[in-house]
Order: sequence, then C-alpha cells, then structure tokens
Amino acid sequence: RFAQNSSLSLGDMINEGAQDSLVLASGGVARDFLSIFRRSVDVARERGGGARGERINVEDVNVAAGEYDGSKREEFRHDTFDDDQRELNEEYAEIQKFCLDRVQSNCILVNVNASSSKVQLKDELVDLKLLHLVDSRVTVSKRKGKIYAAYMLDLSQYTGERTRRGFEIIPFWKPGSTESLRRTTLIYIE
Repeated sequence: RFAQNSSLSLGDMINEGAQDSLVLASGGVARDFLSIFRRSVDVARERGGGARGERINVEDVNVAAGEYDGSKREEFRHDTFDDDQRELNEEYAEIQKFCLDRVQSNCILVNVNASSSKVQLKDELVDLKLLHLVDSRVTVSKRKGKIYAAYMLDLSQYTGERTRRGFEIIPFWKPGSTESLRRTTLIYIE
C-alpha cells in the first residue's frame, strides 16, 4: 500500500505513540533513527496488519529497537579496548539494575559537579550510545544548590519492561513533564 501512494505523510505510516518510541529508541542519532525505522517497517509488514492495523505501532518499534541492540553491542566491542570493556560492561550493568530494579524508571540523574570514575564511565557509555543525555540541567527540590544531568537508559534495554508492573517511562520530551525528572530517587551519582 505504501509504495503505491507517493503523497504519504509520516502519520500515514506510523502512529503517534510509535513516533515517540522511535525518537527515544534512536537517542537523537539520525543513523540509528533510520535503521530502527527501517526495521520497524519490516516488523509491521511481517505482522501483516491485523487488529493493530497496517501502520507502524509502538510494539513494532520496540521489537526493532530490541533487535538493534545487537548492532550497538557489536559497535561497543569494536570501539573499546579489551581492558575497558569489562569496566564499561560492569558500570552499564549497574545502571541497568538501578533503572530496572531499584527505581523502575528509564532515567537517572548525575550530579554535574561529581568527579569519579563512574562519571567517566557514564560519559563513555553516552559516547557508545547506550545512555542518552535528555536534560543537562535538572534541579531537585531536596538538593538545594545542586544541578544534575538527566540520562535515559537506551530503549533497547527496557522495551520488554513495558509489561512489567510499575515500570515508568518518563516522558521528558513532553511539556510539563520536568517534575517527573526532579525526584531524589533517580539520583544515581551524587
């Protein structure tokens, strides 16, 4: 159907929730956006419409993002030295555990003035596109005078968590959602 109509809009191909998921999954990286979008098209075609319709939906994007994790992990192996991989993997596992088990949320806060090996590892994980900066200046009411940066765990790490009871995906991209990021429980590095 899509190939026959040359005047398609994005809304003709993908629903609004899936658009948000696609932007989250790509972490603002154009190449990742295009790769995940392309795979989402394939997933929707393989699904064959049905009750969810022909347009790409959130579940299609989540499947594509989960599959894209393999590509990111391969890039990780190529872009890091063997000595660094262990330490980075351990830190990433800690961040995953913090997000998925402790705070049950997709975001963490890091004090912008903190200086530790954890901060350096976090920066490397951002460079490797496993963490994504979502706000460089967040204040927390119970931490007067301190500024935090908010980071999102890569969507591929929690797409399956949507069905997990109590897991919160903070909609930081929506107006009026900044309060969701301002919680002390999200502080990962003080």
